[in-house]
Amino acid sequence: MNLAGETRAGKSGYPWLIFLHGFSGDCREWQEVGKHLPDYPQLHLDLPGHGASSQMSVSGFSGVSKLLNDTFVSYNILKYWLVGYSLGGRIAMYHACQQPTGLCGLIVEGGHPGLDCAQARENRRLVDRRWATRFADEPLDSVFSDWYQQPVFASLTDMQRQDLVTLRRQNSGLALAEMLQATSLAEQPDLRAALSILSYPFHYLYGERDDKFAAIAAKLCAERHAIPNAGHNAHRDNPAAVAASLAQILRLRTKDTP
Repeated sequence: MNLAGETRAGKSGYPWLIFLHGFSGDCREWQEVGKHLPDYPQLHLDLPGHGASSQMSVSGFSGVSKLLNDTFVSYNILKYWLVGYSLGGRIAMYHACQQPTGLCGLIVEGGHPGLDCAQARENRRLVDRRWATRFADEPLDSVFSDWYQQPVFASLTDMQRQDLVTLRRQNSGLALAEMLQATSLAEQPDLRAALSILSYPFHYLYGERDDKFAAIAAKLCAERHAIPNAGHNAHRDNPAAVAASLAQILRLRTKDTP
């Protein structure tokens, strides 16, 4: 079984860029950034419970990681960089920590490396369970209107919030609820130790107005990149700047570039 996705052709010899969206997003989320990187073949995926993969479900992070491996094999992807935002960033970090064959580097935007406290895990489990119940039972317009009032989205304007609600309400509430619980931060291992010994480059992007994830980034063993004029969803707020950061990273670090 493979994840749904959309591809873009690139030049021969260049590694693939695998783009993973955030919670309630889909394969379109990174495409504005991807179009600025035309030399690289690209795969923009729909994660389980999202987009054309909405009928697929997993029981946890290991299940998503296996789906990624199976999907890469189906596309004959031998060398690749993982690029993930928020939920997609957490999945990318987990997958990278499994030391998969062919991974050239890891680029994460606004992804949490994991909770290191049992009480924090339990608190998060309860919070995500409440959100999952709402996603399953209530109209998505109402749920997402409240979702985007969370502190991490404080930099959004009212119009930006409404645009996101309009975009995200196309999802299946039941599928989102299932994926939210399966990949809750409460279920994610604390990946900091494993991330600190990765054998390939690890770059972390965050919006300059995203104080929470700027603080998280400061404690990671990663090369950090602050994105100007951006909040938590930096690649949506300032896609050109995110694309420029990716281009610089890839230009300096991709050994396969001719």
